[in-house]
Amino acid sequence: MFSFDKRLQYPVKVGSPDPIFARMLQQAIGGVEGEIRVCMQYFFQAWGARGPTTKYRDMLLHTATEEIGHIEMLATAVALNLDKAPASLAEAGAADGIVGAVMGGENPRHVVEGMLHRHILSTGMAAFPGNSEGVPFDMSHIYASGNLAADMYCNVAAESTGRVLATRLYNAAHDDGMKDMLHFMIARDTMHQQQWLAVIEEIGGHEGALPIPNSFPQEKEDQTHNYDFFATASDGSVPPPARWNDGPSMDGKGQFTVFQNVPMGDEPVLGPARPDSGAQNEQIGKV
Repeated sequence: MFSFDKRLQYPVKVGSPDPIFARMLQQAIGGVEGEIRVCMQYFFQAWGARGPTTKYRDMLLHTATEEIGHIEMLATAVALNLDKAPASLAEAGAADGIVGAVMGGENPRHVVEGMLHRHILSTGMAAFPGNSEGVPFDMSHIYASGNLAADMYCNVAAESTGRVLATRLYNAAHDDGMKDMLHFMIARDTMHQQQWLAVIEEIGGHEGALPIPNSFPQEKEDQTHNYDFFATASDGSVPPPARWNDGPSMDGKGQFTVFQNVPMGDEPVLGPARPDSGAQNEQIGKV
């Protein structure tokens, strides 16, 4: 079960409403780097968590619930940035150099007006579960494998890309209230990256967690190529020594080596098509 508190997790204040920034904040709500993504990812990882202890499940539930609060903060920020914002402000803001760069060369006026119309017509000047282009969040980036280590590495990546987005939004923000909200969210991204790495350390670190799943007997995998770096340069040149192709592997269970990627199998021959396959006579073997 869940409960709620009408108060926000952290203050959200907007001194100068900016519909363009509202559009940008939508990415932090429903983008692939956004808060809906991590919230649902942690919930589904928790709801499927198995093990002799519930502490990892409980931890995930705590953090997933925290992320609901982040979605609430961002949705509030979007609404406040749209509050009493005249259309002229949208047009003036579109000329901003930073915003223009973020828009990726599109016609800013058309883009901003389109998003503003969506906020007015579809949501009544409120946020929606979609990204900055208006595309609804579809859950296609939710990773919950049932393997604790695999999920933790996915979570580190999710929080890393989320923090990248949050810092870009912070740098693009002109309002002190928005910078204040974002500096809190950036701090939480820092903690969550450390949190998931701490779980990996607790279950054995890279040496203990890798390769994933560590429950599969490693002697059953190809022992010849399990730590080879396959070099694929057309001229046959070998890459210079680097951490990933020379020296001990990250899990401490092998040695990185360079292997020139050459064909080890024969050319595949599939044979003729079946008579009932709908292929051409020439494929079936008829003349």
